[in-house]
Amino acid sequence: MDYLGLSFEQLDEDAVAALLRGRRADMEFGYLVTPNVDHVVRLSKLDRDSEERRAYRLAAWRLCDSRVLSLLASFRGIRLPVIPGSDLTLRFFKDIVAPGDRIVLIGGQEGDVAILGRLRPDICIVQHIPPMGLQTDRSARNMAARFAIESDTRFVLIAVGSPQQELIAAEIRDMADARGTALCIGASIDFITGRANRAPRWMQRLALEWLHRLLSSPRRLWRRYLIEGPQIFLLAWRFRR
Repeated sequence: MDYLGLSFEQLDEDAVAALLRGRRADMEFGYLVTPNVDHVVRLSKLDRDSEERRAYRLAAWRLCDSRVLSLLASFRGIRLPVIPGSDLTLRFFKDIVAPGDRIVLIGGQEGDVAILGRLRPDICIVQHIPPMGLQTDRSARNMAARFAIESDTRFVLIAVGSPQQELIAAEIRDMADARGTALCIGASIDFITGRANRAPRWMQRLALEWLHRLLSSPRRLWRRYLIEGPQIFLLAWRFRR
């Protein structure tokens, strides 16, 4: 379903989980992105032919990761099922990835592989931690993409934040020998490893997860949630189905 310049899947979490379970390592490469309000506002300011918008456009699956976005869409009669990326990543480790699978993790921190290994000791995880500044460092993105391909795995988890992770996923797709599936998962690993805490369930149900994040890190996130984020209401008001 098209909304605010993006085409969103109409799948619920169970359907996405089933889809991912059926993906094989030798399949044509496809990647999954989870746009939220921050992503949509940022993309609205970019030229349609920009690298970043291309990265979202080429994604095989775009899932709505924002209850606010879903609510605004519903006022236009548009259904956007909400699948939080953090929930999907946790489910990935619990019942999507299969015993014996080999997984690539791009991003995260030292020690994450050991923590994730305790969660799923029956899989193999290899990690590449790229340098900072990926958004403007094409060579570093290319190195991360090449690492993913040469690791020859069924799944790639890209956890370097947006839009860096989507740009890396698009670079993997552009390589002739790309196979398998990538998930752009943002800060999901931080929640699984305990470095960060999710908002309480009641705040999530009331679309207030953004407030929890703002209060948890006001100095870093005040501009995103108080200046840039509210622009979504103007975009929604202007939207015509």
